[in-house]
Amino acid sequence: MEASAMARSLLYTSPLPAHSIPTRSHSSPELILHTASSIRARNLAPLSLSTKSSKRFVARCAFNGEEKGEAEVPIEKKFPPFPTVMDINQIREILPHRFPFLLVDRVIEYKPGVTAVGIKNVTINDNFFPGHFPERPIMPGVLMVEAMAQVGGLVMLQPEVGGSRENFFFAGIDKVRFRKPVIAGDTLVMRMTLVKLQKRFGIAKMEGKAYVGGDVVCEGEFLMATGSE
Repeated sequence: MEASAMARSLLYTSPLPAHSIPTRSHSSPELILHTASSIRARNLAPLSLSTKSSKRFVARCAFNGEEKGEAEVPIEKKFPPFPTVMDINQIREILPHRFPFLLVDRVIEYKPGVTAVGIKNVTINDNFFPGHFPERPIMPGVLMVEAMAQVGGLVMLQPEVGGSRENFFFAGIDKVRFRKPVIAGDTLVMRMTLVKLQKRFGIAKMEGKAYVGGDVVCEGEFLMATGSE
């Protein structure tokens, strides 16, 4: 009894040598191939994901680099000036208006007898701002309409239209709408287009729009009268 008990205790407490650990030497070839394939699939999946994420990271870095390059350009060099088709001296030769009522500083597009685009630089030194309004300087709407009519006069006072500088009148307005206020520091860009001309009666109908920063601030229809008084 004692000998058999000792033999059992030795059997359960003695560690087995490494070479004596049983292995699955009798596993089928199909099981081994399936196990190897699943291991390879698990190992390859993270690699493909990391490759995609690295591509996204590289693209993001390039985009940030472009933004940085654009930010390095000084803002004063980003915006080209308006072209000059007609300067203030040429405007004065056509329009009879003078200070303080000459409200067109430059013409940037001009097709005689068809259309014209003029600009008015609105500054705090304009004589209407002290009274309109002292706490909130806003360009009066009637002066916006007057400035647009003067651009229309540049279209009308041409030989193609038969206009006369001495007999040029603002005859009427219709469907005028003010969309946004114009304040000191804005550049008012005004386009006037001849829609209909009745030479017999000396009446011209024009359409006009004024913009600030690409947004319409004023629009309407204009009647111009030319001819004898």
